[in-house]
Amino acid sequence: MSSPDTEELATTPPADQAETPERGRFWRGLTGSLAAGMVVLAVLVLAIAGICLFSGAPGPGPLMLIGHPVAAVVASLAQRVVDSRNGRPAGFAGLAVVVSVTAALSLFWWS
Repeated sequence: MSSPDTEELATTPPADQAETPERGRFWRGLTGSLAAGMVVLAVLVLAIAGICLFSGAPGPGPLMLIGHPVAAVVASLAQRVVDSRNGRPAGFAGLAVVVSVTAALSLFWWS
């Protein structure tokens, strides 16, 4: 027997929380990987600069020490937009991630 206190009601999620199709999953994964890789690279460059500072070895220059963290921050902030929005804003933010990572790699590593 069920009592009136425990009656279950059928509910449906609101329209804005309805399940959305998994469009853009690959793009979000790719840009997320690029942003995370840029953060790891920035941390490694700063750590190597610290080691070089204490050992007296020549290390990365000031442009690399500023450029890598700036590119990592730009990529991370753009990735937050990619993860939280849909449509064109997410696409353009993903493009910003790709551009910032490509710019950092081409300026500091591929030249």
